[in-house]
Amino acid sequence: QLQLVESGGGLVQPGGSLRLSCAVSGFIRNDYSVAWFRQAPGKEREEVSCISKSGTRTSYVDSVKGRFTISRDDGKRTVYLQMNNLQPEDTAVYYCAAIYVWYNTCSLSGPYNYWGQGTQVTVSS
Repeated sequence: QLQLVESGGGLVQPGGSLRLSCAVSGFIRNDYSVAWFRQAPGKEREEVSCISKSGTRTSYVDSVKGRFTISRDDGKRTVYLQMNNLQPEDTAVYYCAAIYVWYNTCSLSGPYNYWGQGTQVTVSS
């Protein structure tokens, strides 16, 4: 089964940037889409972005459009979330999730049945 491990979180000032990584292992085939979610303290988990199995299709929640970019490098078995112009409201634990798919598409709403353990992103001055 797929195993996902996030990294790259940390503390950054408003306006700063971070790049999160999601290392994927244990896959039988490369036909999986990946999404990033986040959960802030006291709030429900929120979808952030997703990428199709080929990497040609992506989707973003409105609040991060123009600031975040999702990408994947299947040679490195890693999915990235480049986050620019970070704001305090982006503070959350960020999770990557995956699911095997037939079609070259992705869904922000899921479902996703493989999850990482999360990485903390804190945006504060």
